[in-house]
Amino acid sequence: MSLTDKIIENVRSLPESKQIEILDFVEYLRAKIEKEERKEWTGLSLTSAMRGMEEEELTYSMNDLKETYS
Repeated sequence: MSLTDKIIENVRSLPESKQIEILDFVEYLRAKIEKEERKEWTGLSLTSAMRGMEEEELTYSMNDLKETYS
């Protein structure tokens, strides 16, 4: 019997109120995993986008970054 089959068998033996709790927990775990995966991809994407820029010469000086008001 596979792990999935064992889980299903055990869940079926529980009252419906407990099955609802298990479903909520499973949905929570899936959302947590998806959030972690998005975070990893975002970091990877940013790292890839910035690759090679560490050694680029600066185009602007600190004075260029200051905003002036009239």
